[in-house]
Amino acid sequence: MDLLNTLVDKGLRRELPTREEALAVLATSDDELLDVVAAAGKVRRQWFGRRVKLNYLVNLKSGLCPEDCSYCSQRLGSKAEILKYTWLKPDEASQAAAAGVAGGAKRVCLVASGRGPTDRDVERVGKTIAAIKEQNEGVEVCACLGLLSDGQAERLKDAGADAYNHNLNTSEATYGAITKTHTYADRVDTVQKAHAAGLSACSGLIAGMGESDEDLVDVVYALRELDSDSVPVNFLIPFEGTPLAKEWNLTPQRALRILAMVRFVCPDVEVRIAGGREVHLRTLQPLALHVANSIFLGDYLTSEGQAGQADLDMIADAGFEVEGAGTTTLPAHRADVAAAATGGCGTKGSGGASGGVCGSSATAEEAGCGSACGGCSGHAGHEAPVPVQAEAGDVRSDLVAVRRRGAGTDLAPNA
Repeated sequence: MDLLNTLVDKGLRRELPTREEALAVLATSDDELLDVVAAAGKVRRQWFGRRVKLNYLVNLKSGLCPEDCSYCSQRLGSKAEILKYTWLKPDEASQAAAAGVAGGAKRVCLVASGRGPTDRDVERVGKTIAAIKEQNEGVEVCACLGLLSDGQAERLKDAGADAYNHNLNTSEATYGAITKTHTYADRVDTVQKAHAAGLSACSGLIAGMGESDEDLVDVVYALRELDSDSVPVNFLIPFEGTPLAKEWNLTPQRALRILAMVRFVCPDVEVRIAGGREVHLRTLQPLALHVANSIFLGDYLTSEGQAGQADLDMIADAGFEVEGAGTTTLPAHRADVAAAATGGCGTKGSGGASGGVCGSSATAEEAGCGSACGGCSGHAGHEAPVPVQAEAGDVRSDLVAVRRRGAGTDLAPNA
């Protein structure tokens, strides 16, 4: 179809699609789904080949957050039965990280609940970064600690952090309906602080919170404007005990269309399939690898993912390969600029939100590829769902139960 040919051509040139084109991707039918995935796959292979970057989450501090983000099991007032604990010691965090690295993870993402770190917290995380890097040569470390104050990004950079994650999550227009204790502008400011400090910016979204197609396009365009190197695409995990517990709005087909739209808008960045992929993509996860070039390995912050070995088997069976530590994730035109701490493609180049071409038009062979974060463990069994007959396209919340990591389990933090 003409739309997909146009989007492939633009993606290979790193040119921004129009909003109408991005919306049209989300509006395609299930009959066109494989065509959409194949088109996005051409763009993905141009910049990242068949490599999949593995990322590993280490939850440094869980629960008891003062913020009221409606989607989060750790939010103020959450009744979700999750693990709650204060800061892991540096050696404990390093031991957890080593499990992910042993499974093939190239990046470790250090996450802590809360509005943002104190200066003492930044010092504590700096010691943890040092411990992880001392024991795991060549590993990338991404910090995710909430809103940053002036100077904290620079201190994390000096401590050895490679990247900083802070997701926009949803569009500016709807952000106030999701969170009241901080603003969309606060999140943008933190991503900009990370960029200015020379950290690789990692910022993404959560789909499935009841947003419109226009909201999804708005937030992805904003991420391109911010020039994020990594864009995690999370699919809402509707935790019982949170305001969005009943929001089951996604089908595997819609999740694939969302990933494809992100790839067309952000062709040469690391698109990561993040939280909720097992819940919403389900058996279509291997198809998503043709669009995204990065996943989290194993578990998430307060919920279980599929077993790490199952992730590795899926990657191999789909004909992809795990990206090695010696490979640069991002294409050269982005990696070189990121190394210079000045950003990459998007608005900081000649492309920007206006839709022009950014930087040189190097091919994948000339540019090289690669970047990311994740977690790995065995999992306790769960009851098999009772099969229910459904109409084509219906949301099937009965198919997968959210397997929480919390009260009533014997699992250690990110075991």
